Amino acid sequence: MRPDGFCKVSDILSMRQFSRWNIKDVEVVVRDNEKQRFTLAEENGIAWIRANQGHSLRQVDEELLLSAVTVPQDIPLCVHGTYRKFWEAIRADGLCRMARNHIHFMPGEPRSGEVISGMRGNCEILIYLDVAKAMAAGAQFFRSDNNVILTAGLGERGILAPEYFQQVVDISTGKVIFTNT
Repeated sequence: MRPDGFCKVSDILSMRQFSRWNIKDVEVVVRDNEKQRFTLAEENGIAWIRANQGHSLRQVDEELLLSAVTVPQDIPLCVHGTYRKFWEAIRADGLCRMARNHIHFMPGEPRSGEVISGMRGNCEILIYLDVAKAMAAGAQFFRSDNNVILTAGLGERGILAPEYFQQVVDISTGKVIFTNT
């Protein structure tokens, strides 16, 4: 794998578990993937593929993979989806990147038509982030090729504390269950 996250398609297809597929199959998956999770590129006649975000390997250089977002106005809406069972822990400690490189957000409301990736479809809770406040504290933000907003959070553990949440909404009721106003 290159530092920009690309792997040779031929290397992947030569692996036993992928040997029944060919480049045309890969092209269909990349083209038809609902969340546009992959990028396919050709360089000097060689096909390369990468995931647009979600890398957990530290060898992937996010500056080669993602576009830095340096002003909060470029992310007017930043929403993280989660589940009720995790809310109390998040309320106490904040959002954490855990074993991943980044915390994932979407740049709009779910089911708005403009959001294709960044949140599982069955999330129950929406956490709206105050991007300006998080940036002022030192959080860096990036945008992936499929428009997912990513941050490594703050500190060694990659946390975004609740002080950076604008509000939290229960999707099923539409009720605001937390606010920082």
